[in-house]
Amino acid sequence: MSGPPPSAARTEDDAEIVAQSLEQSELFALLYDRYAADIHRYAARRLGDAAADDITADTFLTAFRIRSRYDRTRANARPWLYGIAGNLIGKQRRAEVRALRALARTGRDPLAASGGAFWLEDADSRIAAQAPLAGALAALSGPDRHVLLLVAWADLTYQEVAEALGIPVGTVRSRLNRARRKVRTALGADPAFVTDAVEVA
Repeated sequence: MSGPPPSAARTEDDAEIVAQSLEQSELFALLYDRYAADIHRYAARRLGDAAADDITADTFLTAFRIRSRYDRTRANARPWLYGIAGNLIGKQRRAEVRALRALARTGRDPLAASGGAFWLEDADSRIAAQAPLAGALAALSGPDRHVLLLVAWADLTYQEVAEALGIPVGTVRSRLNRARRKVRTALGADPAFVTDAVEVA
């Protein structure tokens, strides 16, 4: 009695899916099924729904093209995919900063009008309440903002952010602490009392 066809084979982790997809390319769709919604949601919060569609498609297309270089010692491909998405979002950094500054200035999310769940998926009044935070995020450097949002919006651990961005965990911590300090200060916290929370990643 023969077993299930190879395309239906059960895989234990993402690394195995990537490895098997080198011979059976259709298996790579399993990663899309697992993570596309998360990548899209993250990209939409940063750039709006329309751009998120492109970012998500390009993320998986890029991942598929470079899958032979995937580090198979990493069982979870989620940080790798967020890293690819982050690079693509970085290419649209100006659009993101413009949108953040517009939200900070007017209290209106310019991407929400096009159906983008860019800032919050709530009422305009809640979006307007976030205007000061939007301004603080816009003022951050791209690398600091990216680390902060990978932790806050993508729920990646410090180690996962390090994997996603190809940087040491210590650099993740320093960028995150700097970003938090700047955001807190921009939001009116007394710099003398701004402390960096110690978190276990």
